[in-house]
Amino acid sequence: MANLKEIRNRISSVSSTMKITSAMKMVSAAKLKKAQDAITAMRPYANKLTELLQGLSSNLESDGISDYADQRPVNKVLIVAITSNRGLCGAFNSNVIKECSEVIENEFSDQQADLITIGKKAHDLLEKKFSIVEDHSQVFDDLSFQNIAQIADNLMNYYSEGAYDKILLVYNSFKNAGTQILMKEQFLPILPSAEENESSADYIFEPSSEEIVIHLIPKSLKTQLYKAVRDSYASEHGARMTAMHKATDNASELIDELTLTYNKARQASITNEILEIVGGAEALNN
Repeated sequence: MANLKEIRNRISSVSSTMKITSAMKMVSAAKLKKAQDAITAMRPYANKLTELLQGLSSNLESDGISDYADQRPVNKVLIVAITSNRGLCGAFNSNVIKECSEVIENEFSDQQADLITIGKKAHDLLEKKFSIVEDHSQVFDDLSFQNIAQIADNLMNYYSEGAYDKILLVYNSFKNAGTQILMKEQFLPILPSAEENESSADYIFEPSSEEIVIHLIPKSLKTQLYKAVRDSYASEHGARMTAMHKATDNASELIDELTLTYNKARQASITNEILEIVGGAEALNN
């Protein structure tokens, strides 16, 4: 059994760790509220914009649309991996990294597959195995639509110039503080609507549906990428808050166990001292 000093040191160490994890939990909870409000407010707009674009473009044929909607043979794939810049958030980052690795090694093993990383964790771990053409981890220093729009412009240029035949997004979608859903989402080419869009006949388009779609495509793609990054950002804080909550609970349980061990060791030490005193007194009497 460890001596009393060692146990006291361990209790002190775990207590310090518990204070840190508890503080990190509260910080993440505060950041989560703002991030959750942002993605909750944005998601209906982004989903409706994508739905409208798919519904219109599925029935149109024009050069402006075919740049982003044509389905061509897939020889080169670009995957955008969205993680966080920091750890201590459970399996949040590792799930994205694992999914990217599986997609490249299994689904596109016969094609050229490159990566763009948004988040230091993805860059640091994936660069050891795969080719990374760009890293945009700095966007989390100032997470704004303008900064994400620049990345989306790069992705659209890559596709329109034929550098890549398919672009995918891999990220965590926010459901609630304790649940993040791993997403693998096609960014380009634009997927046609899964259902016939009969409601388009109820609208009068000015100047024309073709011109609207051509101008709508860049805005929709930028919004789609911004939503994915915002989703990931909210998921990060939810995952970190949950991880730090569990770490704090585990530290509290460990302190209770160590305190019990300390009390038992102290009691045993006192008992031994009493026995030594009694034994010494009897020896003197004899």
